[in-house]
Amino acid sequence: MAAGPEILDELRRLRARVPQLTGALAAGVDGLVLAHDTPGVEPEGVAALTAAALGVAVRLTDSTGQGDLRELLVRGRYGYVATYAAGGHAVLTVLAQDRVNVGRLHLEGRRAGARIGELVDAHEAKAREARAREPKALPPKPPAQPPVRTPARPTAAPLWTRSARDTTTDARTTTESREEPRNTSWPTPKPH
Repeated sequence: MAAGPEILDELRRLRARVPQLTGALAAGVDGLVLAHDTPGVEPEGVAALTAAALGVAVRLTDSTGQGDLRELLVRGRYGYVATYAAGGHAVLTVLAQDRVNVGRLHLEGRRAGARIGELVDAHEAKAREARAREPKALPPKPPAQPPVRTPARPTAAPLWTRSARDTTTDARTTTESREEPRNTSWPTPKPH
């Protein structure tokens, strides 16, 4: 990502402003790491867990009518994990010692999240513009089909043939026109 160095600078400035932070990372909402400053912690794992936690937190805020998720704070025995919204495409996750001032953590985390969100959203907007300017690719042509060869019609064959139905003697089912047999029970007229 082109905004990666700028995001990394913001993470380092955040850690300088809050000395009790032990790590910080920016990730996409899908769990992919954008930038990290997390010594001793695997950033890909933290980003993936953050995405999973966000999924649950978003559902929780939606189902309780609390609106869009802004931040998530988890306190463990040895410290805090805080996640802040960073624009529409990313999140900021920070790790802090147990002795951190939580008010200061929120103040600086929200500011850094807003700045990272601006960087990521600007990069996404530039990428959309670049894709829009690219010429549209024509759909691939289907592979050429070899011509279908039909066998030549035999010259000795008749142009039409009789079906089995044509050979019946019943006048009602035959396809050829035949004279109806005369009814012999009626008297035949005599010529005058």
